[in-house]
Amino acid sequence: MLYSYASAALLASATLSLAAPADVLQRSTFKVEQVATGNKQVHALPIAMMNTYAKYAKIGAVAPPQVKAAAQAAAQSGAVSAYSQGGDEQYLCPVNVGGTTMNLDFDTGSSDLWVFSKYLPSSQQSGHDIYSPSSSASRLSGETWNITYGDGSGAAGIVFADKVVVGSVTATRQAVEAATSISAQFAQDSSNDGLLGLAFSSINTVEPDQQNTFFDTVKSSLAKPLFAANLRKGATGSYDFGYLDTSAYSGSITYVNVDNSQGFWGFTAGGYSVGSATPGSTNIGSAIADTGTTLLYIPASAAKAYYAKVSGSQNSNTYGGYVAPCNSNWPAFNVKIGGTTFSVPGSYINYAQVSDGSSTCYGGIQSNTGIGLTIFGDIFLKSKYVVFDESTSTPRLGFANQA
Repeated sequence: MLYSYASAALLASATLSLAAPADVLQRSTFKVEQVATGNKQVHALPIAMMNTYAKYAKIGAVAPPQVKAAAQAAAQSGAVSAYSQGGDEQYLCPVNVGGTTMNLDFDTGSSDLWVFSKYLPSSQQSGHDIYSPSSSASRLSGETWNITYGDGSGAAGIVFADKVVVGSVTATRQAVEAATSISAQFAQDSSNDGLLGLAFSSINTVEPDQQNTFFDTVKSSLAKPLFAANLRKGATGSYDFGYLDTSAYSGSITYVNVDNSQGFWGFTAGGYSVGSATPGSTNIGSAIADTGTTLLYIPASAAKAYYAKVSGSQNSNTYGGYVAPCNSNWPAFNVKIGGTTFSVPGSYINYAQVSDGSSTCYGGIQSNTGIGLTIFGDIFLKSKYVVFDESTSTPRLGFANQA
């Protein structure tokens, strides 16, 4: 699932950001295994793309007219879902929030921890695990949050300091954003109970006072201040906190420095190629690693070069982006990061049928026109072991091929 943020209208009362302690007996390492929700439907391409543009509106992203028109048509027709190729499902992580275990999306492109709560109308709570503040929770007076989505859906609410448990670590006073209102479109996704953001706290959306992410709260209690994403295609993945699982990757890890000036895990990507060709000298450029974005958004010229090698492909006004026959030969996409070439298998790029039983499929690679940077979403990340590391003076990202 893709979640997108916009700032809330402010209330006047100010509260300082939580300096939430972590309740641990020793420096910790732990693995969080994802769970499969059983929902094999995924976002239709124009909806997924609009959600991405809305998510990055804060850095100036503007959706092209082609994408806007296709998303509007999909929403009006009710065609907001597609059918994933290769049996992929929605994978979420169990998190105990105020005593309730909830399935949350771990999102390295966002910095909020928000959840479905008891303050929603009962009709919107149906099918979800619901947050109810624990006996030790405290309301953060005057603090609010607001989320908006590219398809017109959204949510808003209030903020508590409460216990949040991930793996073996407890944040005793973590900012929990409790939904008090939510759009019908959003409530219908009964598999997902909210989001745990893992970008930098500088882009947390609580106002008037930004709050720390869960990772910032607990990183001093970890054996090392890092976490790693080991997402999988067609299988549950995991997140490792405080350590690296050497059995999860092959070869060495290639590290690149992170530019977090915009609050994201940003880096510079090098040359690219399609199929068996060697990456050229034209660089992809500024990019981010985002587990909360499904697709791989690359410069328009690179996307065009890729689909030139996919028989029958077209940049479709109807679907808002590139589609191709499902049974075409979808070649690999290769990109250099830190001097090492990493490949995304073509089977991963063959994202989803446009409808159940269709012979046309959405492409998992799309143009980043209007976004301003490349987004390495799950299409890329599901074939890699990716390290988000703050153990050095400059944050860094590490990439290795999965074992």
